[in-house]
Amino acid sequence: MKKVWDTVWFTAKVLFGCCLFGISFNLFLAPHNMNIGGVSGLGMAFLEFTGIRGIGVGTFAVLLNLPIFAVGGWKLGRRFMLTSLLGMVASSLAIDLFSWVSVPKVDMLLAALYGGVGTGLGIGIIFSVGASTGGSDIICRLLKRKFQYLPIGVITTCFDAVVAVLTGLAFRDAQNALYSGVAIFVTGRVIDAVVYSFDYSKVVLIISKEYTAVAKRVGDELGRGCTFLNGQGAYSGNETKVVLTAVKKQQIADLKAMVVDIDPNAFIIVQEAHQVLGDGFARYSKDAL
Repeated sequence: MKKVWDTVWFTAKVLFGCCLFGISFNLFLAPHNMNIGGVSGLGMAFLEFTGIRGIGVGTFAVLLNLPIFAVGGWKLGRRFMLTSLLGMVASSLAIDLFSWVSVPKVDMLLAALYGGVGTGLGIGIIFSVGASTGGSDIICRLLKRKFQYLPIGVITTCFDAVVAVLTGLAFRDAQNALYSGVAIFVTGRVIDAVVYSFDYSKVVLIISKEYTAVAKRVGDELGRGCTFLNGQGAYSGNETKVVLTAVKKQQIADLKAMVVDIDPNAFIIVQEAHQVLGDGFARYSKDAL
């Protein structure tokens, strides 16, 4: 039963992300001939270059995705391709289905900002569950394997910036290309915010004379391991132990209350930590975002 529920929840998130992407694209970007890159952006540029009418951008995106999927299926595996196939079809349909949405009259800068936020949220939700919308997302995932030190949003931004230039050339409008660049930048930042916001923990350094008691309670009550680091007071010269531990964001309030309860004079340093790997946290994967 749990497996069925997980599948339903996964599919619902992908479909929601695709709908949010399609609505934002049609509301803010398409009316101003802006795009956030990818195969949909290539579709807009190609159809404008060739003058072909009677075919939607979403339909063209499906056709363009076929050879990309062939390569991606070989490199990234069957499961990712199946989930990406769902995302690709759903996002392409969403672009065409929501083309009827009434277009608000807004300034181009506002359209770029809100369009970037909306499409970034949609793509970020899809990425966060391990799927993609196909096309350029598959290419970016392949590039992520090679450039693992770069956030996925940065890779996506760089790739889509090229598409923005092509769009500007297609519509013969440098201003349009610049506004598209704004939308692409915002989209990339929002993607990173959504994808990595679910993967932040806290690393805590605790300096206390009661380090043994602190470590014991952290293990017993929070279920987190601790490491003792050797420390020495610069002024007093006294040697001491510094407690190092990593906890989930929702545990930080309990941890601080616990330490203060043991030692009101304890010195606590809390830092953001991204991608904590190991027991109780995530496991390493070469395909992780």
